[in-house]
Amino acid sequence: MSDFRIGDDDFLLDGQPFRILSGALHYFRVHPDQWRDRIRKARQMGLNTIETYVAWNAHAPREGEFDLTGGLDLGRFLDDVAAEGMRAIVRPGPYICAEWTNGGLPAWLFTSGTVGVRRDEPQYLAAVDAYMRQLAPVLVPRQIDRGGPVILVQIENEYGAYGDDPVYLRKLVELNRDIGLTVPFTTVDQPTPDMLENGSIPGLHKTASFGSRSLERLATLRQHQPDGPLVCSEFWDGWFDHWGAHHHTTSVEESARDLDDLLSAGASVNIYMFHGGTNAGFTNGANDKGVYQPLVTSYDYDAPLDEAGNPTVKYWAFREVLSRYTALADEDVPAEASDAPVLDARLTSVVPLAQVVESLGTWASFDHVPTMEELGGFEGFALYRTGIDEAGTGVLEFAEVRDRAIVTVDGAPVGVLARDHHDHAIALPAGARGTLEILLEDQGRVNYGARIGEAKGLIGPALLNGRPPARWQAMALDLNDLSAVRDAASAAATEAEVLAGPAFGVGEFVRDEPADLFLSTRDWGKGSVWINGVNIGRYWSRGPQHTLYVPAPLVRAGVNEIIVLELQAARTRVEFVARPDLGHTES
Repeated sequence: MSDFRIGDDDFLLDGQPFRILSGALHYFRVHPDQWRDRIRKARQMGLNTIETYVAWNAHAPREGEFDLTGGLDLGRFLDDVAAEGMRAIVRPGPYICAEWTNGGLPAWLFTSGTVGVRRDEPQYLAAVDAYMRQLAPVLVPRQIDRGGPVILVQIENEYGAYGDDPVYLRKLVELNRDIGLTVPFTTVDQPTPDMLENGSIPGLHKTASFGSRSLERLATLRQHQPDGPLVCSEFWDGWFDHWGAHHHTTSVEESARDLDDLLSAGASVNIYMFHGGTNAGFTNGANDKGVYQPLVTSYDYDAPLDEAGNPTVKYWAFREVLSRYTALADEDVPAEASDAPVLDARLTSVVPLAQVVESLGTWASFDHVPTMEELGGFEGFALYRTGIDEAGTGVLEFAEVRDRAIVTVDGAPVGVLARDHHDHAIALPAGARGTLEILLEDQGRVNYGARIGEAKGLIGPALLNGRPPARWQAMALDLNDLSAVRDAASAAATEAEVLAGPAFGVGEFVRDEPADLFLSTRDWGKGSVWINGVNIGRYWSRGPQHTLYVPAPLVRAGVNEIIVLELQAARTRVEFVARPDLGHTES
């Protein structure tokens, strides 16, 4: 057991000055069998600490559930950190941003419409209290004064950019102490006077988040944190990507110079990100500052360790900078990246979504257009139906579409309503009559700003030819179990070269041994992919990302299954390529 505290000028580990050299690594974005490898590579780069958020909604996808198994085994992750001789910083939120869906807050928390968001509100704080008590058995015994690796815990996350409720922050501190956390507590905000003051309270050590002009930003931080160590707890070395935008990179030379400036000033650092990982499944977040922008599947972040865990040019540049401030073992270095296996396969069966939809959910009836939350669905897709009883030229419109809706009448395509284009109305064909059907996709919940916690789905009122439909049928699609798709695929062999969506394509590929793979999506439209039953993420032809990373632990020696849900159209060819394609790079 050791003692860790904040001194007059430095962090003190057992009474001796200790500089935190940390890297961000989110356990929930990395396959658990790869955690140890990534942690070791952080140590090899010269770091001594690993920082992670805790994604509340990943652990609690439904009210009353709390999962700490598999890829959500935070205890195992922290034990892996300790086994590599590293310290740990934990940021449990409850809000984390992280470009993660809903900023880590569970969608079910806001179904009542009366729960507060990131403020002193009884329902919200009661839920946070329950969440932290579920984390306590993991975090408390793994603190440094109990023999574990955890040296710091962060309260909230960049709160000064959202609110200024000191009572809320004080109650979070009390809650964290009450569950048994004894290590020092910090806050983080961007280095502006308002944010630094609004985002913290006395007794919490202020830190800053920035990626350039290090000395200037540290000077601003010092004005608001006059004693104790200076800390950049998010040193932004890259950035995230949105669908339809360019792939972001940052200059290796400039990032290394800013890191050196920061360390030369005696500050501690957490490199955000050291290794980004993947927004697998439906976990990507979104921004909405007037235009809705969902994030891509890759969270590569242009980090020192790329999405597949390989060291980049930035890794070696940062390692050289760190060597000026900490001792490195020259022989202790990770291997360079090698090309992934290249192989071809086919989607040999095509199953229209309409053929299996009755097995993917349960219809419910409403006298209004329901949100996904009303359907008990919090991610992915929902299907809506109503009837057009009177033929004529008309319009279908909603107050809002969150986030993308494919509209058909009696199975014939009508068009798409897209939130990022501010579409909420569509003209129906002349003489349209029959079943109006809408396949709604949640493209990712907003993770930053005022729209955190908003409902998903079709937002009413809904009008059809100027009048509200008398009755809706709707269901949330459960895509966690695709056994109905597999059963249908066994009788749906095809030689077709094109998969017309919305439909599932099912196929196989063979590997002699497990290996990291990069699945090319260049010939596909828009959808999601499952490898051996695991949803590895979304793809979209608009880019910038045109490959999906397949972690080696998901790949079997022998026959492997691939299932694609294509919403538009795709070639049935399946191609794995040697290198990732994250898009044209711009600074």
